[in-house]
Amino acid sequence: MTGAASWSFSENDFKQIQQHLQAYLRDSNARCALLVDRTGQLVATVGETPQFDPTAFASLTAADFSANDQLAKMIGEPEFASLVHQGERESMYLADVAKRVILVVLFDSRATLGLVKLKAKAVVENLNKVFEEMFNRVQTGPAKPKGGLLEGAEDEIDKLFG
Repeated sequence: MTGAASWSFSENDFKQIQQHLQAYLRDSNARCALLVDRTGQLVATVGETPQFDPTAFASLTAADFSANDQLAKMIGEPEFASLVHQGERESMYLADVAKRVILVVLFDSRATLGLVKLKAKAVVENLNKVFEEMFNRVQTGPAKPKGGLLEGAEDEIDKLFG
């Protein structure tokens, strides 16, 4: 797993993420969807504004998912791809996205767990594609400029200090 600092997304990536999450909320009747990276950083929030501190929630969500990964290993599973926490009035569904991000879905009695899980499969697939494209861009790196003002600068620096 790579840390949060090793990737970033463009405005277009963010728009795609928001569109996928908005469609998911509409189709599932869930209240809110959050994306949290594995280090506990909040990546995106769509839907109803949470009535709690989303930064603290993101940290706790990442810790919860990490703890459950360890529990999975203890019972012989490589991981749990999703988790559910059901309450009397409020519930949440968590799903792994691209092995680096966690989809957190908050829902109440307007949505059923079955519908939330069913619709989550498609949104996770769509988000996986967006994130994999992002990660591939980071790994290949931006195109290096050829020629121009800085041509040979690296060689000159090496000569001076090296």
